[in-house]
Amino acid sequence: MYDLLVVGAGPYGLSIASHAAAAGLNLRVFGRPMASWRDHMPRGMFLKSEPWASNLSDPEGRWPLEKYCAGQGVEARHGEPIPVEMFASYGLWFARNAVPEVDERTVERIAAVPGGFEAVTDDGTVLHARTVALAVGVMPFVEIPSALRGLSRSLVSHSSHHSALDDFRGKDVTVIGGGQAALETAALLAEQGTRVRVLARADELHWNDVPPAWERPWWQEARSPHSGLGPGWRNWFYAERPDLFRRLPESTRARIAANALGPAGAWWVRDRVEPAVEVLLGHEVAAADLVPGGVRLETVGGAGGTRSLETEHVIAATGFKATTGRLGLLSGELRGSLATVGDGSPEVGRDFESSHPGLFMAGLLTASGFGPAMRFVHGATFTAGALVRGVRRRLRSEPRAGMIPAPGRRGALDFVRR
Repeated sequence: MYDLLVVGAGPYGLSIASHAAAAGLNLRVFGRPMASWRDHMPRGMFLKSEPWASNLSDPEGRWPLEKYCAGQGVEARHGEPIPVEMFASYGLWFARNAVPEVDERTVERIAAVPGGFEAVTDDGTVLHARTVALAVGVMPFVEIPSALRGLSRSLVSHSSHHSALDDFRGKDVTVIGGGQAALETAALLAEQGTRVRVLARADELHWNDVPPAWERPWWQEARSPHSGLGPGWRNWFYAERPDLFRRLPESTRARIAANALGPAGAWWVRDRVEPAVEVLLGHEVAAADLVPGGVRLETVGGAGGTRSLETEHVIAATGFKATTGRLGLLSGELRGSLATVGDGSPEVGRDFESSHPGLFMAGLLTASGFGPAMRFVHGATFTAGALVRGVRRRLRSEPRAGMIPAPGRRGALDFVRR
């Protein structure tokens, strides 16, 4: 039986695995490394976060993004976005150097059993572990507006369904949403000759400012410090103190998780969108119907006005909704036993442990508990350290069946057989 099973091999899963291996835990890591970044983001996209805020985490900090880039002859500079392809390659490099071998099979089912958990992989292999860390990323939580859900994938897709946009050359595409995914997708489509429009329910688009210089007078830094989520004290609190964020009242945490760092485009994509992309603001899709050659969208404006438009394909860049009910890999009994918070995500304690002992959560699933940083790579560092400490506490509190603590020993793995 393993001490820890890590399910997911993106930035959070790989960071957790690195910390767990350094702690001496007997673990297995499952998942295709950096799958979301390799398979679900079109070529030509860039990382929105700063390079220095996009590191995967190992306990000694030996494998930062800057080091990988330097090895590729590229300088990772503040204020200069990194291509998504390079970030994905960095994650693979990190996995080779800082993580035990990753098993690329998919874990399809996890159930609670006496003494821990049983996991079944896609080829039917059964494994047992005393604890599990779910770092499943965002793909289980794809959110498509209800008016579009009945249409086929050939007509309506989510922005995360595409690793390339070539199939849309010369076509007419409508992108739904007003955030970075929508705006950068629209820019890429326009640049390859697609007729593209953005439809957003907001009355205006929001754009992130050009980041202030890394080196600046002390009084400017004191007024608006750099942080992994952008400049400013509020962002600094979200980025650097998730432990304090968790102590806020649940209602406050829920409000911040839902509204902070809302939809906005990166400063470097603005000039690619405004001259080239039609933007329809203040409208929301109310209905969608099949028509010859595509889809007719019926939209409703904030003042009640309606509009109809036809398009060959709709890309919903409408984000992700991380709820417990979408954790389909958990058995129904295990999933049903989990306590949830107001937005439907699992309730987690100070070390990311769910209400079911030994089942830990990471990433987007924990944003309501630990704040907006959990929606970004930057949150992986805090998560990995805290979660692995929690796993070790759980292992100490529940010795293996048939094992007793070794006399005079206090280490997490100090057990002898009866």
